[in-house]
Amino acid sequence: MNKVRKIPMRMCVVTKEKLPKKDLIRVVRTETGVVVDATGKVNGHGAYLKKDLIVFEKAEKTKILDKVLETEVPKEVYDSLKKLI
Repeated sequence: MNKVRKIPMRMCVVTKEKLPKKDLIRVVRTETGVVVDATGKVNGHGAYLKKDLIVFEKAEKTKILDKVLETEVPKEVYDSLKKLI
């Protein structure tokens, strides 16, 4: 009997969609600041964003990451998100 692997689902903080973890990008608040987590393994408080330029721009405009991560997210984080697309 083949074991069916469960796909980890996470919610995008902007669109509120539940999507497979691989379709999202994680932004993490660490001790040293806010970083984009490409591996999904960085320690810290994280928030997920759908891999979509419109979603990144909306997150920047509404400052949703600032609220979710409870810290100010620097412009460089948004710039590096946009480079990933």
